[in-house]
Amino acid sequence: MAGRLVAFGVATLAGLTLAAVAHAGNPQIAGLQVALRAYGLYHGPIDAIAGPQTVRGTKAFQRRVGLAADGRAGPATRRALGPLGAPVFGRRPLRCGHFGWDVSVLQFMLATRGQLVPVYGFFDRATERGLRRYQRSRGLLADGIAGPQTISVLARRRSSVSFVSRRVPAPPTSVRALLGHWARVYGVAPGLVRALAWMESGFQPGLVSKAGARGVMQVLPITRRYVERILLRERVPNSVSGNIRIGVVYLRHLLREFHGNASHALAAWYQGPSSVRRHGQLKETKQFVANVLALRRRGV
Repeated sequence: MAGRLVAFGVATLAGLTLAAVAHAGNPQIAGLQVALRAYGLYHGPIDAIAGPQTVRGTKAFQRRVGLAADGRAGPATRRALGPLGAPVFGRRPLRCGHFGWDVSVLQFMLATRGQLVPVYGFFDRATERGLRRYQRSRGLLADGIAGPQTISVLARRRSSVSFVSRRVPAPPTSVRALLGHWARVYGVAPGLVRALAWMESGFQPGLVSKAGARGVMQVLPITRRYVERILLRERVPNSVSGNIRIGVVYLRHLLREFHGNASHALAAWYQGPSSVRRHGQLKETKQFVANVLALRRRGV
């Protein structure tokens, strides 16, 4: 089994060419994205897709350290990345306190399987709890250690964070009822969803902003694509219900990314998660967050 783990780690990274966009995603790329983010060279989502931002970040890093800027995360590039550049996922059992590329990959894989874990390369207690939950759900020994058996199961399961059952009943029709419906389906506090929707649009389905944000949740086209392609892995109807569903799924994603902190998640919604991590909440962001939380307290 240990030999297969090493083979998995090496085979999935060997010849990893970032110049070609990986539409299906490669979990190992999540490790690269976390490392590039630590150097301030990648500000996109940790989505395991070698898109243009990842390519640019890799080449910029290679130029910075004097390597050929070929966009390939080869051994020399990974060594230059330092502690976050190694080891490749699958080469060692992972446990609380570990740090590195493989921890980032583990966290990404757990997150895409519905576990509330950060994706930043350090195996903390939240990651351990998420791993234990995942292990229990798969009938594995819930020891909080990503050993050979756990890694093997993670490696062969397709990532998915579609939290909704195929047997979800038909949604209601009114905006307020739809907000509550999708909030309950995805496990987000209905009061928070309603407050955010009221702040964004006043529950107006036909609202379109100058930036192209649409509908009750004021969803940008780029956000819709991210939710459909990465979080749900399915197309969502372009309807009032679909707009709300997209918004709720993205809000849940931000809540997970910011460890359940509603204020930080709302700030990331308004300002962008990368900007919040780099600069903290801007003045206008703080006002937006305060307004949404006030609306939640008032019970809109």
